[in-house]
Amino acid sequence: MQKQSFVRGTVILTTAAFITRILGFVNGIILSRLLGTEGIGLLMMAHPLVPLVITLTELGLPVAISKLVSEADAQGNPLKVKRILVVSLIVTGTLSIILTLISFFCSKMIASVFLADQRAYYSMIAITPIAPIIAISAVLKGYFRGKQYMKPLAFSDVIEHLVQITFIFVMVRFLLPYGIEYAAAGAMISVVIGEGAGLLCVFTMFRLYSKKIGIKHKISDSLLLGKQTLFELLHIGLPTMGNGVFLSIYSAFLPMLVTKSIVLSGISTVAATEQYGLLFGYAFPLLFLPNFITRSLSTALIPAISEAKANHNGMLMHRRMDQAMQIALYVGAPSTVILYVWAVPLTTVIYHSPDAGALLKILAPIFFLYYFESPLYAILLGLGKASAVMWNLIIANLFEVVAIIMLGSKFGVHGVAIGLAFGMFVLTLLNFSSISSIIGFYVDMRNIMKAAFGVLIMTICGISAFSFMEHIGYVLSWNVLGTICLSILVYMMTLKLTNVIKLTKSPNTP
Repeated sequence: MQKQSFVRGTVILTTAAFITRILGFVNGIILSRLLGTEGIGLLMMAHPLVPLVITLTELGLPVAISKLVSEADAQGNPLKVKRILVVSLIVTGTLSIILTLISFFCSKMIASVFLADQRAYYSMIAITPIAPIIAISAVLKGYFRGKQYMKPLAFSDVIEHLVQITFIFVMVRFLLPYGIEYAAAGAMISVVIGEGAGLLCVFTMFRLYSKKIGIKHKISDSLLLGKQTLFELLHIGLPTMGNGVFLSIYSAFLPMLVTKSIVLSGISTVAATEQYGLLFGYAFPLLFLPNFITRSLSTALIPAISEAKANHNGMLMHRRMDQAMQIALYVGAPSTVILYVWAVPLTTVIYHSPDAGALLKILAPIFFLYYFESPLYAILLGLGKASAVMWNLIIANLFEVVAIIMLGSKFGVHGVAIGLAFGMFVLTLLNFSSISSIIGFYVDMRNIMKAAFGVLIMTICGISAFSFMEHIGYVLSWNVLGTICLSILVYMMTLKLTNVIKLTKSPNTP
């Protein structure tokens, strides 16, 4: 198996993430047209079960497997890699079977107690087989991440979405005559089938590239030393799982917190609900739009940092950190400018809601820090500081809750937006401080100046082009699309002029 460089792995994952983002968008269109608002509502009622099951099934082990496999590989210890795989498969496999049985037998009770519409029960039942599939897939993907070989992850994600879309179109149309609840359940079954196709893909590549890993013949030996391996996995995995569980609880609590805070500012509950929709339904999806790049960066960065740490190569560790920060900077800077400058036109064209543009304009500048959050998170995990990640998240969210209550009750939805931005600022600051205290951190001002020069030129060109096209009477949608594309092109040209983008690659590029 040929190990890929950190940058190449990031590019592969980013390309796949872009494709799957488009496929996900197509999937959403198909579902909305086939199921309508009623069917989508049934899916949304059952859907919260999915991330919770995934979090509990994975037990935070994909990150732990990625880190430990990378370290064992760097130390030339293939036996430890085998132990990690065996122990992880046993733990996640057992847990997934237990969760599947609990989900199956408790779905009726959960639906009757927690769901407003009992028909969502069929969708909940349909999704229960997903746990064992996710369990095996998570272990194998963690293995490939640790080996810094990202192609299987990219291929499996694309195939998963393609299969899912195909089956949704077929199964929903087939089951729709029997009732909307069965059609929604068919959509959930399609998700399971898609996950299964992704697992089949990654398992096939595992068989092809691992080349007689020998797990079957060494299970007894692996189990003898499995206790220590399990401890190492859980030492990283449990805090990571804690992050997921905490975020799930906080996400469930946030709608009530936000709407109550807005109501305290003196407006009606109906208006507060509408403003909540503007913030989380309109502004945040645009803010999170470029996050597939930083998430791909985070996935590739964890094993890269782990490998450098295992080899006690501080210089390589800092070089990879610098590469990650550069990518985050050069992606985050133009994204922030576009979301700020074109905030109102974007929300007007996409949602027919200029009011959402005002919220987007508040959030965009501070949300610039969000693009650094994933790399900082990955660096801490690569350093083995999963507990620091968990506590930083908890502390930041506590500050966020206080800020939302104080500012939201005084300034309404705009105060809530500022409170959410403040939480992002605190989290980034805490993660940055944690890394600085462990291995130090330096900032290359040349990169900042190059990014600043690029966004300055693109902003001037973009605003000028927008005014010109508006003056000669172009339709707003074409004006927005054309000027944003022009601005991105200008930005890329400035990066080329400042030697950030190079057409030839040095053979020593890590």
